[in-house]
Amino acid sequence: MVTNLDIHTRTTVLDGLSFGATGAYEKIAGTIRFAVEPNHPVHQRVTDIALAPRNAKGLVEFSGDFYLLKPVDMRKGNGRLLMDLANRGRKVALGMFNSAPRVPDPATAEEFGNGFLMRQGYTVAWVGWQIDVPRRDGLMALEVPRVPGVNGFVRCRLRPNVRADTLPLADRYHIPNPTIDPNDPEALMTQREHGGAEAVAVPRSAWRFVDAGNIELKGGFAPGVIYDVTYRSANPPLVGLGFLAVRDTAAFLRLASAADGNPCAGALECAYLFGVSQSGRFLREMLYRGLEEDEQGRMVFDAVLPHVAGGRRGEFNLRFGQPSLNSQGTVGSLPPFNDEGMYARLRARGRVPKIFATNTSAEYWRGDASLIHTDTSGTRDAEPADFVRTYLFAGTQHTPGVIPPLPADANTGGRGAHVFNIVDYAPLLRASLVNLDRWVSAGVEPPPSVFPRLADGTAVEAEALAPYFKKIPGVSFPARVVRPAALDFGPDIERGIAAYPPKSGATYKTYVSAIDGDGNELAGIRAPELAAPLATFCGWNPRHPEQGAPGDLMQMMGSTLAFAHTRAEREKNGDPRLSIAERYPSRAAYLDAVRAAAQKLVAARHVLAEDIEPVVERAGRRWDYFHA
Repeated sequence: MVTNLDIHTRTTVLDGLSFGATGAYEKIAGTIRFAVEPNHPVHQRVTDIALAPRNAKGLVEFSGDFYLLKPVDMRKGNGRLLMDLANRGRKVALGMFNSAPRVPDPATAEEFGNGFLMRQGYTVAWVGWQIDVPRRDGLMALEVPRVPGVNGFVRCRLRPNVRADTLPLADRYHIPNPTIDPNDPEALMTQREHGGAEAVAVPRSAWRFVDAGNIELKGGFAPGVIYDVTYRSANPPLVGLGFLAVRDTAAFLRLASAADGNPCAGALECAYLFGVSQSGRFLREMLYRGLEEDEQGRMVFDAVLPHVAGGRRGEFNLRFGQPSLNSQGTVGSLPPFNDEGMYARLRARGRVPKIFATNTSAEYWRGDASLIHTDTSGTRDAEPADFVRTYLFAGTQHTPGVIPPLPADANTGGRGAHVFNIVDYAPLLRASLVNLDRWVSAGVEPPPSVFPRLADGTAVEAEALAPYFKKIPGVSFPARVVRPAALDFGPDIERGIAAYPPKSGATYKTYVSAIDGDGNELAGIRAPELAAPLATFCGWNPRHPEQGAPGDLMQMMGSTLAFAHTRAEREKNGDPRLSIAERYPSRAAYLDAVRAAAQKLVAARHVLAEDIEPVVERAGRRWDYFHA
């Protein structure tokens, strides 16, 4: 439970600018403090909580960064709390729903984007839940106790895009679990030249710990090579308390009184939980563990929206867990994957939130998203539960595309073989939130699930598409699609204790969407970019040779494979796809086709009517980009 909310700052947004009927907003920032009963049956699902230090009352204490955007007059809000799970310490909801830049403290009109969440009347809250986030750049973190006297092995996976002499024992900027002995002879490093290669041991004499959190390799770490480092650490932090921080923050805002210091007292009727990528995987783990109910047995969240999580979870409830790590090849790649196993605890207790699982093509091509709607043998479709909707945003990459495409840099994971994907799926995401809210608040059934199916032939193995794409001039089709393997981390893994290295079995059979004659995906919700195309839009992009392992796929990024401008150009290059000029006699004709496509999506409730004009305006910029 929340013991105190320390408010550090409270200011009005944009000098009181009105967001439609909702009016002005204010932002509140501070620290939120918690104390929980470690012996509570629900809390015993948190790894090592029984070993945690306790206060004089026998409770486990922890605290997190807190941030809130709320209507100044809560009576003008919609009575909905949207809890945005920070991704690696960063706020994401305004970027995703408001199409705004991602910043730690939104302060300008641009940083509130189109104002969608505010105009809808949402109260948006954040809490630090991740223990390995550094205190810098406005990132949100959680402070938790450590378990004294416990040590064990940690495994860290590293893959640089440029040559490096040293690397941290963590993903990107995160705080590593420190080694307890820089000279530990049991510490191991292996390397693989690409995603399909066998791991080869690196001699212990060839690498060393520079300090407790960084390593050095003789000759340097090569771009594209996958390095796995296993070493011993001590006094693990209770990473699983992040679940309780998220749950109790929402319960406090929704249910606590003004006397308790709740700035939203009595104003919130529903609570929705939203997470993207890493934080979407966190939500899958939270739902699997049934950790979204509070100490009184109340279901805190009415709905949960894990976005671009695919079939993965992560190291969110593991001794020496590393929430920052990508989950490929870790405990985050373990089953259950589909709804039958994922939500077994929720079904057993008889109370379930509504769930929207939304994914892009990138999660299918990385080899795990189809597992959420097939059986583990990959031989039949597994229908979503009646309280779940599953949607593929066809032809999209992990994050919404922009015009012009994102440049190749460290923030995009390096450089791809092709121009990055420019499909903007934000309109589909906004409509999803509206549909989810109507389902919860008014009982209006949302549109049916839309995803690649084995039964109708729209689910195919990725390799089956190679012959088509190899006909397109200048296209590099991936040499390998890496799929998750069955892993065995030992008998204590359900208690959050992993044995390294895991035993590896056969890979799971996974699928992507079939394609139409233009190479665009058939299954899923097809945005106007695909319904009235100027290019083939893919959820995959091979690594550029300069960053190593060119046959492997980039993480997260997709491709834009432009059509030829004219028939003559198409025929000269041998492109099998019709040219732009053969499809649209003019820019105006193209915009008419986009408008018609958007209107069909509005009728299907996959786009909001208010987004038609922005979609058409963006289509004009897309036309100009392709004709520049």
